[in-house]
Amino acid sequence: MRATEPGEKTVRYAAAFFDNENDLMGIAAEARLRGFVIQDVFTPYPIHGMDRAVGLKRSRLGWIAFIAGALGLISAILLQVWTSAYDWPLNVGGKPFNSFPLFVPVMFELTVLFSGLISIGVLFMLNRLWIFSKKQIFERVTDDRFVLVLRQEDASFDAEKAARLFTKYHAINVMEGDRFV
Repeated sequence: MRATEPGEKTVRYAAAFFDNENDLMGIAAEARLRGFVIQDVFTPYPIHGMDRAVGLKRSRLGWIAFIAGALGLISAILLQVWTSAYDWPLNVGGKPFNSFPLFVPVMFELTVLFSGLISIGVLFMLNRLWIFSKKQIFERVTDDRFVLVLRQEDASFDAEKAARLFTKYHAINVMEGDRFV
């Protein structure tokens, strides 16, 4: 276990386990309304409306994919114009050196390649999904359990209020710790 440095702020978490998604949706919305900080939600499958329940902002990954695709398109155009018309011009069948229709397949391929690879890399980086990650995975969360993690960052966290909320929504188990996320 990692020792806490002097002056380092210790953040604790409370994780509640649920049997069904309706309880998770209900507690996520109510916890947010009551002022609890929801650190994360773990589910075995995507749940429609969970992003609104926990107050997630719209993802910027689409814009990143668009910018990466534009970068790939520009790279393809520059590469082909430079190599075909300026650096090593070859006369093939009397066609012009910078024939645009000839460039379209490579432009398409590099647009898709840049967009896909950069988007996946950014997705892994933002979600901290590294190969050697020591992130704790909750038991049965990939099978049939739903987990809500509340952040306890200061003394204003009301543990009794959170416990009542967990009981109201039929939490089957509650864990506390500082290494969940």
